[in-house]
Amino acid sequence: MNDFILRIGIYTRPEIRVRFHGPYRGQGQLLEGAQCLKSAALYEPAADDAYFELEQVTIGVNFHWQRNENQCFKGALELVAAPEGGWIAVNRVPLEVYLTSVISSEMSAESDMELLKAHAVISRSWAMYQLFPTYPPQAVPDATDSRLIRWYDREGHQLFDLCADDHCQRYQGITRQTNPQVEEAIEATRGMVLAYDNRLCDARFYKCCGGATEAYESAWDDTPHPYLRRVDDTRTPVAGDLRDEATASRFIRQAPEACCNTRDHRILSQVLNHYDQETADFYRWQVRYTQAQLSALVARRSGIDFGEIQDLIPLKRGVSGRIIELRIVGSRRSLVVGKELEIRKWLSESHLYSSAFVVDRDATDFILRGAGWGHGVGLCQIGAAVMAAEGAGYRQILQHYYPGTQLCPLSTLIPDTL
Repeated sequence: MNDFILRIGIYTRPEIRVRFHGPYRGQGQLLEGAQCLKSAALYEPAADDAYFELEQVTIGVNFHWQRNENQCFKGALELVAAPEGGWIAVNRVPLEVYLTSVISSEMSAESDMELLKAHAVISRSWAMYQLFPTYPPQAVPDATDSRLIRWYDREGHQLFDLCADDHCQRYQGITRQTNPQVEEAIEATRGMVLAYDNRLCDARFYKCCGGATEAYESAWDDTPHPYLRRVDDTRTPVAGDLRDEATASRFIRQAPEACCNTRDHRILSQVLNHYDQETADFYRWQVRYTQAQLSALVARRSGIDFGEIQDLIPLKRGVSGRIIELRIVGSRRSLVVGKELEIRKWLSESHLYSSAFVVDRDATDFILRGAGWGHGVGLCQIGAAVMAAEGAGYRQILQHYYPGTQLCPLSTLIPDTL
């Protein structure tokens, strides 16, 4: 059996400017150095130590840390024609090599070994689930004059398996520094994935749950995943049902002790890369807008003229307190928007940290007081880092965030893989 080959979409450009470090073979030629590529082709390394470099790759697309950087990749480079014109640079890379980069891109290669092992398992599980889903979607987005409910998954990835950015998993090639510890974590868990009821798990993750994790169906389609449900990350169980508005409001306005409620720089530096550390207020946060600012922001981000925004009314919350449906009331029209990511997109120039927030008003402003960073489904990276620092093993971490799951070889679930 061979290591599974993934096709990772890096970016789309009118032409692909690449530098081959070492010989690459493609279109009947042996190429090296700077090249400008403008046609569909596959370029494969002709030496074990060869790699290629792409200029100005955008990372953190549409998030507040968005920036460009040159990135280097092992494996093959494939050019695929993009429907909108231009070319998609696709990196063909073995699954386990891909994971080495993901682990070093999603977090520091200096992280605790048990955290690295846990992330190796869930990154492997999530990547393969995208290609071999076991819970087909059971609902479609809902768009009417009064409601706009939608979510985002792999709709834009029909010409490759996964993208290289936060939409999927951060994959920044060999640009991010790795070390023998990452390779040891990959090897120690080689081929191991999470399964539930003998089926591959969709092992989602994010930065900070804010004290309680969310159910899958709050963020994506309405198909419950039994192992993606609320888990309290607090030191003592969270009291009450966070789907209740009053209970959620009390919880969000407090800052209870939790695994992910930490200011320990050593722990945070494991999970937050240098640009992530620009975000300091991830556990409990606050955003303030004047009415004019909010009205202009929502019109710009949604493309809808609400007029003057008069109210933001949470209608439905998930099990972590994240808002799933929000009514936006304007002087010209009112609309219910969801799910969580659409709400976050409309209420920020990039993305609001999470949809777990309450809305306060004073004489002039709307104040959003929120909890957590990300969709909240599955593993809380900061919480997991704290658990590892406190001595938890990777199996214990996985059982905490994905209750009822088992570790098993990928080859028992998907034939012809390692």
